[in-house]
Amino acid sequence: MQSLKIIYAGSPLASSIVLKNLIAAQKECGFQIAGVLTNPPASRGRHSELIPTEVAVVARENNIPVFEFDHLMSEARDSISPLGADLLVSFDYGRIFGPKFLALFPLGGINLHPSALPKYRGCTPVPAALLNGDKSLGITVQKLALATDEGDILAQTEIPLDGSETTLSLMDGDGKSSAVTDAGVKLLKKVLREISNSDSEILGKKQSGETSYTEFLKKDDGKIDWNENAELIERKIRAFTPYPLCFSSFNGVRVTILKAKIGDAESSEKPGTVLPYRKAVGIEIACGGGSTLVVTELQQEKKKAMDYKSFLNGARNFVGSILE
Repeated sequence: MQSLKIIYAGSPLASSIVLKNLIAAQKECGFQIAGVLTNPPASRGRHSELIPTEVAVVARENNIPVFEFDHLMSEARDSISPLGADLLVSFDYGRIFGPKFLALFPLGGINLHPSALPKYRGCTPVPAALLNGDKSLGITVQKLALATDEGDILAQTEIPLDGSETTLSLMDGDGKSSAVTDAGVKLLKKVLREISNSDSEILGKKQSGETSYTEFLKKDDGKIDWNENAELIERKIRAFTPYPLCFSSFNGVRVTILKAKIGDAESSEKPGTVLPYRKAVGIEIACGGGSTLVVTELQQEKKKAMDYKSFLNGARNFVGSILE
C-alpha cells in the first residue's frame, strides 16, 4: 500500500515521545500522520489554566491537525472521517474506541501496550510489573479490539528490569526517550512498515498464556502500611511514582516518601517507628517482619522535596516518632 494514512491517538508525555519518533519516521516507514486524537486541555496550576496535552503540543508544532474530544461520539466521527485515514495507532490515549469509531478505519487499529500480553491487561501495566518484582517488562503491539487489550499480537519484545526503575523513569525517562518508548517505537515502526507494504490487513497471533488485569490507581493506594515488609513497600514507592506516590503521616501531617531502599538492619521496634539516626545511611524506619526501610528523599506536606539530611534539620523530633 502506498501513502498509508494514520490517525495517532495519545495524551501524556510518553505518548508524545512516541509521536515525535513516528513523525520523523513517516517517509522511512511509508506512512503519513493525517491527524492526532488527544484528550481536551485540562485545568492545572494555581490559576487553573487550561493546558493542552503533551501530544497536542507536539502535533501542533509539526502542523498536524489536532482533535480533542471528551467522548468519541458522532461529533468525533464526523471530524475524523473526512481525513480518509486507513489505520488508527494508539498509545496511552485513555479512552475507549467503540465499534462505530473503529469502523472509520479500513485497516482497523493497533495499540502499543507496555506488558507481555495477556499479562497485565488494562490501564496500569507498568506499576503492576514493578509491584510484582518482575525481572522484565513486556512491550506489545496488538490489534485494537472491542474488549480491553484482547486483540491479536502483531509484535512483542521485553526490556530487562534491575529493580531500580520507577514507573516515571520507564515511561517518561528524561522527557526525550525512555525504555518503554524506545522499545515501543521500534515495534511500531516494524509493524507500520509491514502494513504500508501490504495490500490487506496484516494478521497477528492470538494471545496465549496466563491472563491478568490491572486497575486504575487511586490516591489512597499510596498510603503506606508499615506492617508490610520493606521489600514490598520499596516496590510500591517505585511503582507509584509519579502517581499516586507513597505517603505516611507524621504528627498529623502527610509525608511523601519519594526515594527509599531496603535496609540491611533488622528491627524489633513497632512498624512505622523512625529508628535512631545513622548519618551515612539515611532515615531508617521499622517495617513488618523485622525488616527496615531506608528513606533518602521525602517531602512534608506544603514543603519542597528534600534529601534526608535536610529534612531532619527541619524536623528534629522525627527520629523516634511512629509514622501512621
